[in-house]
Amino acid sequence: MQGLDAWIGRTETATARLDGWPLSGLRAALDDPRPAEEGAALPPTAHWLYFQPLAPQSRLGEDGHPERGGFLPPIELPRRMWAASEMTYHRPLCVGDLVEKRSRIAGANIKQGRTGALAFVTVEHAYLAGGMLLLSEKQTLVYRDAPAPDEPPPPPQPAPEGALWSHAVTPDTRMLFRYSAVTFNAHRIHYDDPYARQVEGYPGLVVHGQLTATLLLDAFMREKPATRIGGFSFRAMRPTFAGMAIHLEGAPDGEGFRLWARGADGAIIVEGRVQP
Repeated sequence: MQGLDAWIGRTETATARLDGWPLSGLRAALDDPRPAEEGAALPPTAHWLYFQPLAPQSRLGEDGHPERGGFLPPIELPRRMWAASEMTYHRPLCVGDLVEKRSRIAGANIKQGRTGALAFVTVEHAYLAGGMLLLSEKQTLVYRDAPAPDEPPPPPQPAPEGALWSHAVTPDTRMLFRYSAVTFNAHRIHYDDPYARQVEGYPGLVVHGQLTATLLLDAFMREKPATRIGGFSFRAMRPTFAGMAIHLEGAPDGEGFRLWARGADGAIIVEGRVQP
């Protein structure tokens, strides 16, 4: 993992038409019957449905991700997690738009954590149409070793109190499959139970962090449909697994809204924030 600095500043550009079918698939998974009509604005996290890596089948790693290297640095730590995102919405992305996505590696470093080496990669994305900036996003990816069999899980952090709403949802294997399908995500921890348990050491199929963030923001929009969303950020705090109930909650924090997803045990899974 030496030489990560050489990846900082690398860029990648792609262009895609924002077709309606993946948005229709996402809405079906969220029990939202609205069609994805041409010209309709995408909901705030639906840009994740597009610009997926189209690596040939022969170029996928054992975990289902494209082989290490290329745009992202070739970090060999086995667990890769999308840990956080910060998004700013400048103009709507709409079904049918021809959009250019410009990506840049903004940071890459290694730290020693409680359980071993951690590698952090920060990627900045800009989405443009007709030369106008529509959306900017900063993603943080984390790579780490698989835990030892006797390693205790990290201590849970209790969710905040004072929620003004609470929506319960239980992502099951069908929802995880549908979300993997509409995001063209082949990471095996989301659909291959023996792999998730035996290779990566999880107790079951892992719910996508992006799916939990999407559910969290969807619950917010159902509660506050008139609120303009100028920015949204989220951070994954601990994994949750297929068949486990998630409570999607939130409250105003003075300048916007603090959101959180908690498990049935009261531990926070994902925390987020909406900036009007």
